[in-house]
Amino acid sequence: MQDTQGARVTSASGTRYHLGAALLESLAREMTALAEETSVLLRTPAEGLTPDADIFARIARRNVPRWHFAMLNDTARNEALTTALERGIPPGARVLDIGSGSGLLAIAAARAGAGRVFTCEMNPLLAEVARNIVDAHGLSGVITVIGRASTELDAERDLGGPVDVLVSEIVDCGLIGEGLLPSVRHARAHLLTPGGVMLPSVGRLRGQLASSDAVLRLNQVTAASGIDVSLMNMLATRGHFPVRLNTWPHQVLSEPAPLATFDLARDALLPGQSALSLPATADGEAQALVVWFELDMGHGIVLSNPPDHPGSHWMQGWIPLDKPVPTKAGEPVSLRLSWSDFTLRVRA
Repeated sequence: MQDTQGARVTSASGTRYHLGAALLESLAREMTALAEETSVLLRTPAEGLTPDADIFARIARRNVPRWHFAMLNDTARNEALTTALERGIPPGARVLDIGSGSGLLAIAAARAGAGRVFTCEMNPLLAEVARNIVDAHGLSGVITVIGRASTELDAERDLGGPVDVLVSEIVDCGLIGEGLLPSVRHARAHLLTPGGVMLPSVGRLRGQLASSDAVLRLNQVTAASGIDVSLMNMLATRGHFPVRLNTWPHQVLSEPAPLATFDLARDALLPGQSALSLPATADGEAQALVVWFELDMGHGIVLSNPPDHPGSHWMQGWIPLDKPVPTKAGEPVSLRLSWSDFTLRVRA
């Protein structure tokens, strides 16, 4: 229940708590501080300001996920993507890259023969870094970095008309968590020429039943030092979250199986669901569905993050079941996988 003063929360034991007003005030203060510090940091040198190192460090901690570094050091990922762009971009094509990050893929697109590249990044600090990297490579005349989300772009105003190629490597451990579906849905309808090239063209989810008390404790708690802190579970993740499966004791209870396919060029890419039937391979109790993706970049290039590929910077997605499900070897387990624009969930 929610009122004008904030949110009222009821715990599993029936105790009612009022948290909303304080939480909203705290978030407002944090957002204001971040906006002020970002404004200071991004002022131009012409204003005679040298950004303070402490301000820069605070903004970086708050605003730039550390996985950017692991991603940029993922050699297999980088080589696969640059090869896909070399093979998939027609000479002289106009390209839109969603999610600039460091500007790596925009630069790779320009080197692959694109005539004009637009790349958008909604994180203002990353957008500024990307601009500087592009400029350092002498490509500012070919590449334009736009500091907004792709869903805020207008084809005529921002791109000079629809583009020929859409590059959208904006995937998390469970494929959709960074907004791949709404971003491609919008770009395909408003920013891409009809019949234009999609890189990637298809995303697939695969997964298997799993159980791990160690992973369960990453998202659930009862008591600490004899003190009941179970109210923390109201903050637990209900959808998928990243886990590097091979680093935790676990039991897999079914073979890997296809779960869902998203044709990025043709499907509606709306929230949906699918019924699953997974034959159990062992007796036990399934606590979750562990998932990974296959991203088809065309020309035989597929990016993936299965548990047996620990070199990938992408972890696997752990989707907690709403309740544990007993398994018996040889018998199917029926589940329903659902997805919103950003989150995977599964129910027995």
